[in-house]
Amino acid sequence: MSSSETIKIPAELLPGDGRFGSGPSKIRMEQLHALVADGTTYMGTSHRQATVRHKVGEVREGLRALFNLPEGYEVLLGNGGTTCFWDAATFHLISRHSQHLSFGEFSSKFAAAVKAAPHLCDPQVIESPVGTHPLAVVEEDVDLYALTHNETSTGVMMEIQRPVGATGLVAVDATSGAGGLMVDPTQFDCYYFAPQKSFASDGGLWLALCSPAAIERIETLAASDRWTPASLDLKIALDNSRLNQTYNTPALATIHMLASQIKWMNDNGGLSFSSGRSRQSAEILYTWAEASDFATPFVNNPAHRSNVVGTIDFRPDIDATLIAKILRANGVVDTDPYRKLGRNQLRIAMFPSIDPEDVASLLACVNYVVGHL
Repeated sequence: MSSSETIKIPAELLPGDGRFGSGPSKIRMEQLHALVADGTTYMGTSHRQATVRHKVGEVREGLRALFNLPEGYEVLLGNGGTTCFWDAATFHLISRHSQHLSFGEFSSKFAAAVKAAPHLCDPQVIESPVGTHPLAVVEEDVDLYALTHNETSTGVMMEIQRPVGATGLVAVDATSGAGGLMVDPTQFDCYYFAPQKSFASDGGLWLALCSPAAIERIETLAASDRWTPASLDLKIALDNSRLNQTYNTPALATIHMLASQIKWMNDNGGLSFSSGRSRQSAEILYTWAEASDFATPFVNNPAHRSNVVGTIDFRPDIDATLIAKILRANGVVDTDPYRKLGRNQLRIAMFPSIDPEDVASLLACVNYVVGHL
């Protein structure tokens, strides 16, 4: 490494925990200890038996409480993560025509999956420049509106509201937003996510909070002549979820750590607690950036600046990539920007598990590094 990359940050400035990745995210030690405590009776056991099914039931009931789901809403889960859920949605959530809001790398991927599906109409895609988000436009023939709660690649969040006058389902990609942002469940029909962000677990699992209308859509399309691979069949996922299991073998550690995180959130006040921690971290980050003479928030509109994934641009003469390398060499990791965005910036996760005090310490480290470059 060059001499600049060997800058040693004083120990008193360093955060207590140096993990700021946007996924996989920081896992609290209490989650790992709980997993170890149950290890010999839980790990390596059948996912069809009571031990694991009880834990899946704990996840489902915990999410029902965390999001204060109305009567008739159900919690579904299946293997494969959000990417697999997009494919599953093309079979059993979209009837013919969907509308997608595209404002970054991940919000564009669901539309791409729909466009590739030969049994569906080409999707209507409404785009806006990175750093902003578009708004849905009600169309008579749209049977599903695809929204994104938080665009992980750019650090843009949007308030989830059912389009006025819309008759189609509202499906929300909440992969990085769920658990760290407030949401009203009456404003969506399907709120789906993976557990490796705010829920501080591992990937490879999808979860979906589904309204009665979404359940009806799944059952109606499953009863049609639309061929569906079993692993992407939302009706099979629904039937298995009602039994507190998944169609095929899940990662047991992922489910256990997810259950621990949900319990921590609910025991401390629910979604207002977990989203409040992220909001506090965001206030620290954006206040610092606005006062800085070398950094600025990438997202111009304060109302659209994410509380869970912050993106901060740096002055052209300040190399953010070098800053990230120096931070990593000092044990502060995963502050690199999203690779395809190609900006001179840092991307900082502020999920509920990340202590706001550690965000403040990270920024003190950035100040120190910039001062020594």
